[in-house]
Amino acid sequence: MNYKLLTPGPLTTSDSVKQAMLVDHCTWDQEYKEITQTIRQELLQLAHVTSAEYTTVLMQGSGSFGVESVLSSVIAPTDTVLICVNGAYGHRMVQMAERHRLSYYVYEVNENEVPRAKDIENILISYPEISALAIVHSETTSGILNPLTEISKVAKENNLLFIVDAMSSFGGIELDVAALKIDFLVSSSNKCIQGVPGFSFVIAKKIALEKRKKHARTLSLDLYDQYQVMEKDGKWRFTSPTHTVLAFLEALKELRKEGGINQRHLRYLANNQLLRENMADLGYESYLSEHQGPFITSFMFPTKNFSFTNFYQHLKDHGFVIYPGKISQIDCFRIGNIGEIYPTDIQKLTEVIATYQEVANVI
Repeated sequence: MNYKLLTPGPLTTSDSVKQAMLVDHCTWDQEYKEITQTIRQELLQLAHVTSAEYTTVLMQGSGSFGVESVLSSVIAPTDTVLICVNGAYGHRMVQMAERHRLSYYVYEVNENEVPRAKDIENILISYPEISALAIVHSETTSGILNPLTEISKVAKENNLLFIVDAMSSFGGIELDVAALKIDFLVSSSNKCIQGVPGFSFVIAKKIALEKRKKHARTLSLDLYDQYQVMEKDGKWRFTSPTHTVLAFLEALKELRKEGGINQRHLRYLANNQLLRENMADLGYESYLSEHQGPFITSFMFPTKNFSFTNFYQHLKDHGFVIYPGKISQIDCFRIGNIGEIYPTDIQKLTEVIATYQEVANVI
């Protein structure tokens, strides 16, 4: 069965994206290297930055590989990074900092709250040694969307290196990377661009990258080395995921065909609003009461005897796959609405959920 993946990535892709992977390509081939360069340039355009100021570095592996590549490559021994945490992916950055023995502090708020610019300002007063700030934009633990604009202002005013994990938001909502003064933005091939898993990418400010070129703590994840090799002619340092790259090129074409990021954002927003409205009508309460992002929603278990395993299987039997919950203290499940998903799919999903309620008597 071809399932609709209602997840934050991997996600449901179009037939043409799948079709693009049916071609074998050589990593040394000039045409393939030109494809890499095209992708790098188009990502800069989507980020609203110029090649004079920024560059794109593609990195083999999942989004977490990209985040770790940045943290392990650009945080100097003299730096101290403040990591904002309100979910599992903020915690993952903390784990990376620990593993690489970085100097860091953690600013943590509840999973249904967003980091506050004023709090960050106060932390900077108490700890003036902080020189970098890292945050997840769309925290898919809950579905919350963190306020980049306000936090960017604090980073700029305090001359902090600004690192943003925009894994499940880039391509699905407009982000003016230059205006936000982001030094390193990380995302992945299998999120809102609607490609398949296989590589991450970093939109990097060249000055910041050059300044920190000697601080990499690994070989495979060395961001600056990857940049230097890729700058020559589009060659990746090590074997690249060729089929994923071809699929991503097709996904970029489809993004343009849809009307760009703004139109895709409107579709995601319509999906999300319909999902939450229909689920509320069925008696399912969203975990978030505010700051809900348009990409994925956490819903609390409706009753104490609710079986997520049975619920999941019922949806899968009817062609839909969702995510288990990730909230630490409350039983939840998550439904994503990005990818090749439209309001008709959301309507069908909630009809299937209604039939489950009749069978299981959960509401």
